[in-house]
Order: sequence, then structure tokens, then C-alpha cells
Amino acid sequence: MKAAVLHEIPGKLQVEDLAIGTPGPREVLINTIAAGLCHSDLHFIEGKYPYFLPVVMGHESAGVVEAVGDQVTYVQPGDHVITFLSVFCGECDYCLSGRPTLCQAQAGARAPTDSPRLSQNGTQVHQFANLGSFAEQMLIHEHAVVKIDPEFPLDKAAMLGCGVSTGMGAAIKTAGVRPGDAVAVIGLGGVGISAVQGARIAGADRIIAVDTLPEKLKLAEKLGATDLVNASEGDPVAKVKEITGFGVHHAIEAIGLKVTAEQAFQMLRPGGTATVIGMIPFGTAIEINGYELLVERKIQGCVMGSRNFREAIPSYIDLYKQGRLKLDELMSAHITLDDVNEGFDRLSRGEVMRSIIVFN
Repeated sequence: MKAAVLHEIPGKLQVEDLAIGTPGPREVLINTIAAGLCHSDLHFIEGKYPYFLPVVMGHESAGVVEAVGDQVTYVQPGDHVITFLSVFCGECDYCLSGRPTLCQAQAGARAPTDSPRLSQNGTQVHQFANLGSFAEQMLIHEHAVVKIDPEFPLDKAAMLGCGVSTGMGAAIKTAGVRPGDAVAVIGLGGVGISAVQGARIAGADRIIAVDTLPEKLKLAEKLGATDLVNASEGDPVAKVKEITGFGVHHAIEAIGLKVTAEQAFQMLRPGGTATVIGMIPFGTAIEINGYELLVERKIQGCVMGSRNFREAIPSYIDLYKQGRLKLDELMSAHITLDDVNEGFDRLSRGEVMRSIIVFN
């Protein structure tokens, strides 16, 4: 099968032929139909985070089950599925207490003594996030998939596998936005725009969208933002406080920079919470003024929207069918696997929201 492989960091992806194994007892072989280009992949490609090499990148995907292992009961061949990087074991304290996104059991990987799922000329090729979506097929653990309605378009379904779920969940679950709240969202990529939608659906009274690109600010307004702040035209913290008069209940950071994470905290009113979704470069420290904690301002992280994906995805699909969650507006282009590097170049320049690789 063909797959986009990263051999050096930083580097470019190479489309190459790989061998793929057969499903183990709890594994699922999937024919990939669609895979989104997400900034999280780009962080690793650019060297902001380390990873094992060589590796098939990609983690936001949807496809059709081709084969299953002999102990798999959740899906069967022909089922349509979305993949998730937050693979859960189902047995640890986090899973049993309703927080499977924090599972640390590495349930998605094969044991080091097992034969590799992917190989090239007899050498193991790793799967990014135990998925490796930029490939014609994926061989993954059954706990990394959620079964969906076969009538739901798989190109839209792929976006639910990371960006949309993370942004929506960050507002609804992690931050816990409530009716009447004032919310600022910093960074209007696929995750940030989805956080804007999550805040709208949660009933926020003011949703302040912050970015430097006018076209992204316009899209945020279309999808629910009540106020727009162009961060290139002055201090965004001062502008947010001017709009609200007192700061926001919630600030959601969706870029992954030290400065924007600190700005999110500074935008808060007393008692407010900053939720950082963006992947701040490995080893980077965030600085806040300690005295601001005395008025119960808080800062917290977020992984995959803090929701059990098998519970969350059906609700997001229902919201889309109701017209309340917009997905079509997030899809910038359909591309081929051979276009993956150009797609990431456009993403890094802020020219696209989501490019989707569509496989034959």
C-alpha cells in the first residue's frame, strides 16, 4: 500500500510503498477513505515535538472496515468508522472514572516483541499516534475507532476525528461554557473555529474571536462569533477587556504559542478559566503573575475535548444534521496523497482551514 512517510525531523513526507500486516486478535484493518491535514501533524513534521522514525503521519481519518481480528466484537467488515488517537484500554483508573482521553496504557500499540504492523524492506515503520492515517490502509486497535452511520459522508466524518471534536469538546466539556458566559477564542484554525461553534451551541452570550487573518475572522463571525479582534492591530488582551468591560469567563487558546497562552490567562475576569488546546512547543514554559491566582483565575490543558469519543461523535453528527454544527464551511479542499506536502505548506501559511486527502 502507499503511505506518506516521514524519515527525518524536520522534513518532508515521502509517498512510498509499505507492507501492512494482518489483524491481531483485537485489531481492525481499515481502508482509508479520507484523512485531514491537522496542525498537530505539522508540529511533529517541523520538529517542535520528537517522534520515532520512520513514521507514517496522520491521525484525523475515516474509512471502511476491511477485516477484523478474532476477538473484535464492536465492528465488522463493511462498517464505516472514524479513528481517534485517544485509544483507551477500558481498565485503568482514568477509563473506569469516565476520563478515557487521559488513558496512559498505550493500548493502541503492539508489544515490542510482536511483528510490526507496518514495514518497509523488513524494517519497522511507526504509526503516528498509533494510527498513521496518511496511508491507503490502517491497522489499528479496535478501541481507536467509533462506528458511524454509513450514510454520513466520510470526508466530513474525518474532521470529527480530531479538530472538530477537540474544539467542540474544549468549549462544552473541558471549559464547561454555560449560557450567558463571555468567551474568547484565540486562533481560528480548524480547532479554534470548532471551539467558537461549541461556545455558541453551549449558549455563550459573547463569543470574541481573535486572529490576525481577516478571512478567518469573517468565517468565525459566520459560525457564531459576536465580536472580532484582529490581533495584528493592537493588544488583543486590551481589546477583549474593552469589549467585555471586565474580562471573559473563558479564554480558549487554539494556536500553541507561549504568548497566546499567556494572553488567554490575561483576558480572564476574576474566577475565569483559560483552556489551552494548542500544542505549545516541547520544553516551553508559560509564565503568569502569581498574584492573579489570588482571584481564582485558572489555566488548564485539554486533550481531545475531554470527551469519550464513542459518546461524543453521535451527538456531533446529530448536531450537524440539525444544522447547528457546521462542517462544510471548514473543508477547504480535497487533495490526493501526492499533494500532502503542498497541503501542509498551505496550512502553515494560514491559507486553508482543512484540506482532506481523499483516497480511491
